Amino acid sequence: MKPVAIIGAGITGLTAAFYLKRKDIPVTVYEASGRAGGVIQSIRRDGFLAEFGPNTLLETSPKIGQLVRDAGLQPRRLDPDPKAGARYVVRYQRPIAMPGSPLGFLTTNLFTAGAKLAMLREPFIPARRDGREESVAEFVLRRLNQEFLDHAVDALVAGIYAGDPYKLSLPQAFPRLAKLESRYGSLIKGQIFGARERKRRAEIAKDRAPKFSFDEGLQVLPDTLCERLGDAVRLNTSVTKLKQMESGWRISTPLGEVEHSAVIYAGTAYKLAELRVESFPNAGRAGSPLPAARPPTNDGAHGVTRPTDALDLSPFSEIRYPPVTSVVLGFRREDVKHPCEGYGMLIPKVEGFKILGTIFSSSLFPNRAPAGHILLTSYVGGERQPKLALLPPDKLVAMTREDLRVLLGINGEPTFRHTVFYPKAIPQYNIGYGRYRGWMNETEDKAAGLFFAGHYRDGVSLGDSIVSGCNITERVEKFLKAK
Repeated sequence: MKPVAIIGAGITGLTAAFYLKRKDIPVTVYEASGRAGGVIQSIRRDGFLAEFGPNTLLETSPKIGQLVRDAGLQPRRLDPDPKAGARYVVRYQRPIAMPGSPLGFLTTNLFTAGAKLAMLREPFIPARRDGREESVAEFVLRRLNQEFLDHAVDALVAGIYAGDPYKLSLPQAFPRLAKLESRYGSLIKGQIFGARERKRRAEIAKDRAPKFSFDEGLQVLPDTLCERLGDAVRLNTSVTKLKQMESGWRISTPLGEVEHSAVIYAGTAYKLAELRVESFPNAGRAGSPLPAARPPTNDGAHGVTRPTDALDLSPFSEIRYPPVTSVVLGFRREDVKHPCEGYGMLIPKVEGFKILGTIFSSSLFPNRAPAGHILLTSYVGGERQPKLALLPPDKLVAMTREDLRVLLGINGEPTFRHTVFYPKAIPQYNIGYGRYRGWMNETEDKAAGLFFAGHYRDGVSLGDSIVSGCNITERVEKFLKAK
C-alpha cells in the first residue's frame, strides 16, 4: 500500500500519523518548518520552564487520555496542583475569583444584582427559532445582559480565541451553547438536563474537564509522537501541489514527486489557500465511482492518467488569524503581593488593560520556576488590540510588567523573560464561517481521498486538535478499505 500523506506536523497531523501507523497503514508526514509540534513548544532555562503556546491540555474526550496512554506517556503526565483550581476575572481593577457554585454566584461581588437577576430570568427567555446566525455578543445580550457580555463573556472569548464577541459566530465558535438553547430552550436548563447525555457520550464540558501537562511541558507529547514515527516525518519539506491519480494522489515537493494512497491536510487555513490541488472533474464521495469527464491522457513517466481540474482554494485566505504575542516573565515570590494560587486571570476589554490575560504557570504544575520564584504567562494582541502584538520585546515586557504591577502588586524586576510572536495565531470562527466548513465538505466530495483536519475545522483548542486527528484517522481507514 502506498503511504498516506499528511501535510503538517502539528498535533493533529502527528496524532493522525501515529494512529494510522498503529493500524499498519504507512504514512509520510510533510512539515515545511524545521520542527514538529506546531505552536506547542516548551523551553527550560535558568530553572524556569516556559510554554510558548498552550499551557495545559483539557481532557474533554476519552480519546485524549487514550492518546497519552498509547504513546506511553502516562508516567510523565502531570495533573495540576489542587490549589490551582481558582480562576479569576478582573473587575474593579483587580482579579476576583469566579464563583464555582450557585451559592457562590449569588454571593460573589464579580457581578451586580442586575446581572444575577438576569441569570435567574434566563430560563424564561424564549429560544430563538428563526435560524438566523447570531454573534456571541447578540446571543448573550438576548439571553442575559450587557454586564455579562462586558465583564465575563468578552474575557472568555479573549482567553479562547483572542477574538471579538461581536464578530464570532455563536453556532461556529460555541456550538454547544447554540445546541443547548435549540434543544432545551435555555442555557441553565441545558446544563441541568444535558448532563446525562454528556455522560453517555463520555464528554466533559471544557470548564469542568481535567487539566494536565507533562514533566517537561507539553512539548513532550509531539516529541514522543515524532519518535514513534521515526523517519516517516520529513521536516523542511513543503508541499506545493497535489494531483489526483487513478491510484491515489501525487505530491509535489521541492525534492520531487511522490505518490500516496490518500492525503490529510492538517496545516493552517492560510497555507491551504496557497496549495495547488488538481482533482478529477465531477468526482463523487470517497468510495463511489469517479466518472471521467474527458478521455484519459498519457503523461509518459506515470502512464495513463485522467484529466484533472484545479480546485480554487483561495477563499480560505479570507479566514482571519489575528497576531498574538506570548510574554513569559519570572519574578521573585517576595516581589508579588497576590498569592497567584489558581489557573490565572482573564481581563475584559472594559477594564482598560493591555494584556488579554495571564496564566499562573508555576502555580499550575511543579518545577515551572526555581524555589522562591513564580512564573507568569501573559498574552497580548488578538482582535482586541492587534498592533500591540507587533511591539518589540522590550516594550512588550515593560507593558506587561506595568499591567501586572497594578493587577498583582508586582514591584520587582523580572528574573526571567521570554517573548514569542505569532503573526497568525488563532483562526477566528466569525459570522459566516460555516461556508468555509461547507467548502471543505464539498472539496472532500469532489476530491476523493483528500481530507481536512485541524484547528481551522474542528475547534481551536489543543484537545480539539487531538480529537480531530483521531477522527480523521477513522475516516481515512474507512476510505482505504472501501477503495
